[in-house]
Amino acid sequence: MLSFLSSSTTSPLLYLSRKLSLQTLTRNLSHTTMAINLHTHAFAGNPLRSKTPKPEDPFSPISALETLKTQLLDTSHSLSSPAFKVLPFRKGRPLASSSGGLGDLAPNWQLGWIGLDDCKGYLANSGVQLSADSLVYLGSRPEDDIVYWGIDVSGEGGLVPEFGSKQLSFVELRTLMVATDWADEQAMGELAIAGHARALLEWHSISIFCGNCGEKTVPMEAGRRKQCSNELCKKRIYPRVDPVVIMLVIDKENDRALLSRQSRFVPRMWSCLAGFIEPGESLEEAVRRETWEETGIEVGEVIYHSSQPWPVGPSSIPCQLMVGFHAYAKSLEINVDKEELEDAQWHSREDVKRALTFAEYKKAQTTAAVKVEQMCKGVEKGQNFSADFNVESGELAPMFIPGPFAIAHHLISSWVYQDTINGVEALLKQPSGSMSSL
Repeated sequence: MLSFLSSSTTSPLLYLSRKLSLQTLTRNLSHTTMAINLHTHAFAGNPLRSKTPKPEDPFSPISALETLKTQLLDTSHSLSSPAFKVLPFRKGRPLASSSGGLGDLAPNWQLGWIGLDDCKGYLANSGVQLSADSLVYLGSRPEDDIVYWGIDVSGEGGLVPEFGSKQLSFVELRTLMVATDWADEQAMGELAIAGHARALLEWHSISIFCGNCGEKTVPMEAGRRKQCSNELCKKRIYPRVDPVVIMLVIDKENDRALLSRQSRFVPRMWSCLAGFIEPGESLEEAVRRETWEETGIEVGEVIYHSSQPWPVGPSSIPCQLMVGFHAYAKSLEINVDKEELEDAQWHSREDVKRALTFAEYKKAQTTAAVKVEQMCKGVEKGQNFSADFNVESGELAPMFIPGPFAIAHHLISSWVYQDTINGVEALLKQPSGSMSSL
């Protein structure tokens, strides 16, 4: 990528000038917009879902389920391949553990996987027999010879103190989301696995009955779908994903962006507009309609940015798919729908840039990581994350933007630093002869 810098026709002084200028640009970009450079959004990039094994593969859902049934009936404790690990959930919260950080590093959380025999034992102590139908296939790592499953143990309150004695705790997925070091690819993978598992288990809990005839449903294909138990119906039911458009509305002429507040937001937080897609509506039409309904702003051009699975909503909506756009305003007068929003305002690029304070997101991540560690040790204390968004002087920041775990952050930061990003890209693409002015 930087091969032009080593050209033999370039003088040492010019080479150094170019190199320092490029380093300054890239360093400034990485310090202020580290979140832009993520490989995937939070909850995307699940390492257990990278490939779907073929049916005859021992790691496929069907083959793994048959092996699982055999192991559940086997009392000899003989080892077989593949091995199974289980992730328990309670009221939408995955089981987690935490290990202390070194020096200035924050503690690291991990998912609380347990072996199949241990899962059988825990449930047996509560008077419950583990069945194959209660486990949901999450995926596999053939290289580790392991298949992973999720299970909802919300009805087994006795497991909480039992897991607590082993410094394991059921932690809100949102807390784990904030506690995740977004520069740590392995931690982001753990978060994606937890999000996928929560979405599947929550879907199972709200699809107990067939919406067509009202009879009970039964899990099929290792929990990846369900089917009506009524022989006259047999309707197939698949996990539901609710698409949501989320858009940064931009006033290109005045170099401003439209940000909004909802009453449920923590103090001083502003974000993008968002809304569900209506039947018979395209994504672009949904962007224009939602913007008009909530703020009275008319939108013209709509440009796709990226998408993000979002499994941390209410249990009635197991998983949303946030589809992100940049939308360009055709009108500028704001008329806020107070039933939808608390407020909406135009904000200059410089004001939004000040709100994107990388150090404060890191502080919130560290605080959340410590909270998870306290929960796992049984010494949880109340903590208001919004109190951690302060400017360096110690005063409250006038506004802040959702952290890098949210697609809104990436929509906003990619606009704020658009010129810087384009400048670096242009610099890298230029031939060596055009660099002489540096």
